[in-house]
Amino acid sequence: MSGTYLESLFSLTGKVAVVIGGTGELCGTMALGLAQAGAEVVLVGRNEAKAADRLAQIEAAGGKAWFHAADATSKADLTALRDAVIAKSGRVDILVNGAGVNSPTPVMEIPEDEFDRIMNANLKGVLFACQVFGETMLAAEDGGSIINIGSASARLPLSRVFTYSASKAAVHNLSKNLAREWATQGVRVNILVPGFFPAEQNRKVLTPDRVEQIMGHTPMKRFGNSAELIGATLFLASNAASSFVTGTEIEVDGGFGAMTI
Repeated sequence: MSGTYLESLFSLTGKVAVVIGGTGELCGTMALGLAQAGAEVVLVGRNEAKAADRLAQIEAAGGKAWFHAADATSKADLTALRDAVIAKSGRVDILVNGAGVNSPTPVMEIPEDEFDRIMNANLKGVLFACQVFGETMLAAEDGGSIINIGSASARLPLSRVFTYSASKAAVHNLSKNLAREWATQGVRVNILVPGFFPAEQNRKVLTPDRVEQIMGHTPMKRFGNSAELIGATLFLASNAASSFVTGTEIEVDGGFGAMTI
């Protein structure tokens, strides 16, 4: 295969990608990869200051990106976000749903407000974003790609993160339902499943004993590096590369999901 063919397979030139949670470490790196592949990237979060370094990094790499503030749990905010993207960039081709929160609260001590906060951020926000941006993608001639960030804990129970695990299991199920619903209408919905990547969201649960347990269950015996999510992101984002891929879970986890004893 020629270099030109491979470049076109993963090229996102002319595409617009909205990355909800793009001010965080993992989705910010994914946003950088999307921009390097040619997409115009919209970083979405609550804090513009957190986006500044990533925007500068994307610009330094020759990419194009801008920030829009939004509460990912508010359908009104998400609708305003979509309208702003359409007004400024003219289209939406790729949506990454990566906003989320976590808590190590033991199951018998989880208060209702904490449960609701995590479910709202990790599940309801994903549903709302898929509804809002899915409407636009379904009406577009060339459809679109939705990448929902799942979790290794969505498939098998993971101690200390009960509500997070439950919310992510629902995201996996939601994604598969949407993939089935929209499969003939040009909109692909897939789940990117990171293994253990040190990030702001999980640092509070990465105690020394926890790290030892994780390494014992990860065949590669190390944490992931955020840049290692870029390849899978570009594959799922590109209609040329993954045109027949929808409703799938792509694990980037160092073998975590393949490990038993």
